[in-house]
Amino acid sequence: MSGRWRAVFCLLLFASTALAQVPPLKEFSHKKHLELGNVAPAIANAIDKGTYLGKPGDIRGQLNSNNPCMACHRGMAESDRVSKINMPQMADCLVCHNKIDPPDTCAFCHPADAKLKPVNHAADFLDTHTRKNSGLDYTSCAVCHDRKFTCLGCHQK
Repeated sequence: MSGRWRAVFCLLLFASTALAQVPPLKEFSHKKHLELGNVAPAIANAIDKGTYLGKPGDIRGQLNSNNPCMACHRGMAESDRVSKINMPQMADCLVCHNKIDPPDTCAFCHPADAKLKPVNHAADFLDTHTRKNSGLDYTSCAVCHDRKFTCLGCHQK
């Protein structure tokens, strides 16, 4: 491991304890995930195919690294300090962990008492979520509800 990547690794270790996980995870094994090799090509492929369940923004160009850590912890080499932007997004995890059936599959990674419901899902959410000024879009819903969710999937219940 070169000096530069060793420094990045140290930053990642610091970050894993210094930043609170939002949303919290039951457990996470870097060792298990590093045994998979570099998952950057899988994330890039999901972005290219349009199956990435988040807003990829400008991350596509950052996935051209041979360092497997950089697939999830993008921008570390350019950062002076670790922030949430250097941490994996849930959409990154869902490239491989892609069986979404809330609330059942949430418990696979998140503790039962985790506050997963977005703050905008307030008491009046059912009345306000379809308004054009709600700030919601299909992509933001898909991270929890998958791309195949439909309005009637909830509203028929």
